[in-house]
Amino acid sequence: MQKNPNSSGDFSRRDFLRTSSVAVGGALLGNISAERGAHAAGDDTVKVALIGCGGRGTGAAGQALSTEGSVRLVAMADIFEDHLTSKLAVLQKNAKEKVDVPKDRQFIGFDAYKEAIALADVVILTTPPGIRPIHFEEAVRQGKNIFMEKPVAVDGPGIRRVLAAAEEAKKKSLKIGVGLQRHHQLPYIETIKRLHDGAIGDITSMRCYWNGQTPWVHTREDLERQAGRPLTDMEYQFRNWYYFVWLCGDHIVEQHIHNLDVINWVKNGFPVKARGMGGCEVRKGKDYGEIFDHHAVEFEYADGSICFSECRHQPGCWNSVSEHVVGTKGSCHVGGDTGGHTIRGENAWRFPRGTPSRDPYQQEHDDLFAAIRKNEAFNEVERGAKSTLTAILGRMATYSGKEISFEQALNSQVDHLPKIFAWDAPAPVQPNSEGYYSTPVPGDSEWLKKIV
Repeated sequence: MQKNPNSSGDFSRRDFLRTSSVAVGGALLGNISAERGAHAAGDDTVKVALIGCGGRGTGAAGQALSTEGSVRLVAMADIFEDHLTSKLAVLQKNAKEKVDVPKDRQFIGFDAYKEAIALADVVILTTPPGIRPIHFEEAVRQGKNIFMEKPVAVDGPGIRRVLAAAEEAKKKSLKIGVGLQRHHQLPYIETIKRLHDGAIGDITSMRCYWNGQTPWVHTREDLERQAGRPLTDMEYQFRNWYYFVWLCGDHIVEQHIHNLDVINWVKNGFPVKARGMGGCEVRKGKDYGEIFDHHAVEFEYADGSICFSECRHQPGCWNSVSEHVVGTKGSCHVGGDTGGHTIRGENAWRFPRGTPSRDPYQQEHDDLFAAIRKNEAFNEVERGAKSTLTAILGRMATYSGKEISFEQALNSQVDHLPKIFAWDAPAPVQPNSEGYYSTPVPGDSEWLKKIV
């Protein structure tokens, strides 16, 4: 694929782990505005802007409005007007007194995010993840506190952009949350604390799963019927974004990141390389785009331990969304499925059933907004970027059929974004004459150029 002009240069693994500041688009992000306060002087109300008005965006906005203190949604932005107006109606119904988004603060289009960000103290970024780095950069440039959903990017160039902006966010003391909510979920916190304290000794092997059903799909036929006209490839792919790598990253990145992030948390580190296999065996059709329906990856960590990872979207199969680890003194079902948060061995333990535990999606917003109001350090970007890159690494391994290193994934020059964002601009991937999109072919020399 063609490189995006905003791609940055090489990072070493050491650079990545300490998240050094890098140049982006030929200009350092250091030349940006000074930090702005969490809310206007003399007013305790925290003003929120929602960028990306889908289902997750609506949920995140509702959770932000449910935090303690005075909070008000003052602006919304989306590339589709119907998305914005329908989700605004939902938010007004659920929290009418906290929603103040008149027509002149409803922004539509590819650049709408800039105008909405300017009006807020806290920005919620919940668009498809492929464009998350662009929006994150702008929110940092404007000196805003941020909640952004996972994953934070879909390729190495996107990760480098996020890391560069994260360095500037630190300089401004911006508070930033990333939607890996298990870090705010009490059973996970208590379980992993015990693992870090040595409850099962040295952790020698790990496995994790996101095996489930295919999520939503929006067919071109239905979308064009609703629109009353043919759609360009750009519009179709945005409306059916889950099935295109440049927008979603594939389900190993969009969903399975949660489980891989838990394993990284348990290991207090990140894999050094990965190898695996995958393909599209069951989920075929014009509207399923270019992504795989199954991935199986071995992630190898610096101490030689292996995490075996599976994610699958195939009906009628064994399902599991869970994480498991084995150590020299026992084993642990870390979380997910029935029986999670359980340690077996000489230090046997189980998280007490019935223990009050706040909804983690709400808790992550509670923690972020509390840090904003107290002006306490809160920045989850580095961990979010590293776990995102872990999932990207796995995709690169399955797509290519090669063993890929963490550094290769980070330093990859394959930028999946389009050069121009416009409805009549060419989308990064095109269907064939029959309307089908090509899926990667592991080992194929031409495909490798698009992957690694």
